[in-house]
Amino acid sequence: MIRSSSGSTLLRRLLIGAVAVLIPVLAGCEAGDNAPTLEFHQAANGAYGTAGPISVINAFVLGGPDNTPLAAGSSAGMFLTVYNAAGSADKLVSATAPGTAASIQLTGGPIAVPAQASADLAGPVPKVVLLGLTADLASGGTVAVILTFQNAGAIALTVPVEAQSTYYSSYSPPAPSPSASPAKGAKPGAPAKPSATASATP
Repeated sequence: MIRSSSGSTLLRRLLIGAVAVLIPVLAGCEAGDNAPTLEFHQAANGAYGTAGPISVINAFVLGGPDNTPLAAGSSAGMFLTVYNAAGSADKLVSATAPGTAASIQLTGGPIAVPAQASADLAGPVPKVVLLGLTADLASGGTVAVILTFQNAGAIALTVPVEAQSTYYSSYSPPAPSPSASPAKGAKPGAPAKPSATASATP
């Protein structure tokens, strides 16, 4: 007995036709002027961490331009966003970078993080500054940072160092530290007066 295969052939043709019709429709979901592939999205390569209701998002340290290392003794800006999911406000009170910087300065003092809101420290001007780098700081490396909040406590992060180029080229390095001012009443460049107690040597 010979069975006809016309039924299965017809079914196969219908399936192929359906797939051929669906491919352009599915592709159209990502087409057009608003397609995600046509939009620029910043790569979020920064560090993330949480302590209770506090979340630190996309934290990074800005390195030198075009992968040039920041010299030992100089400063570096740190950028991040802090979100507070609690029903009451919190505050970033201090930060340290053991082994990398002598201290970390919070520009303007402790930074308030409102309840159910964010504190935007993402730049382009740094509000968190690493002072007195203990060694040259190269882009591509990482920095151990501890952020301490008044209520949530400490968050330890391993923060990447991003070169000041491409997307980060518009970010500002920290302002230079003011130089020591001359003594009161002294004119800039004027020689110091000899001490009255100085004795002449033979």
